[in-house]
Amino acid sequence: MPYFKKDFFDFLKELSQNNNREWFAENKTRYELSVKIPFEEFIQDVILRIHEIDDSITVSAKDSIFRIYRDVRFSKDKKPYKEQVSGIICEGGRKNYTVPGTYIEIHHDNWKIYGGAYFIDSKLLQNLREYILSNMEEFNSLINDKKFKKVYGELHGEKHKRLPKEFVEAAKKQPLLFNKQFYFFDRLEPKKLLSKNVVDLVMDHYHIARPLSLFLQEGMRG
Repeated sequence: MPYFKKDFFDFLKELSQNNNREWFAENKTRYELSVKIPFEEFIQDVILRIHEIDDSITVSAKDSIFRIYRDVRFSKDKKPYKEQVSGIICEGGRKNYTVPGTYIEIHHDNWKIYGGAYFIDSKLLQNLREYILSNMEEFNSLINDKKFKKVYGELHGEKHKRLPKEFVEAAKKQPLLFNKQFYFFDRLEPKKLLSKNVVDLVMDHYHIARPLSLFLQEGMRG
């Protein structure tokens, strides 16, 4: 049986048009039944499937899913709710920024499966750049793999304007050394979420991403 029904998408679309506490309070039960519970069940089943391959993944869905409530204290955008649901599956869950993970984000009109590393502190970034520098041939092979290119396209991420001097020459051949983030994603149509085989679809993406994810993980650990 599919995890999601039409009201899952309808709720997210209506939330984007009524992003206020009064509307959400009136639709709280609907949110729980149509959005929160189905998404938790979906993420939990993805976790179980990934655990079969990587036994370091022992988190629960609640460890992995981000709250729908926005922190608006330091934001100019005062909308109280996120207009998407999202969760990251990695060792330690959403509070662990030291390892790559599988990140799933669903909007009313699309959803994305991400891989790679988004939050990388300066020490881990130095480790990763050194690892790429020492294993450049393998790195280039992974990012140019035919299956990876077909599904994910390319690596994304904000870039530094300057690099430590030990990376400058290598960056002339591999500009990704300028990156301070190393992530990739595939954008999918909402109707694919309605399939009873949606977890299999996520796992297909996971397997294609896994070689590069392991490379990034090893590199960040130093």
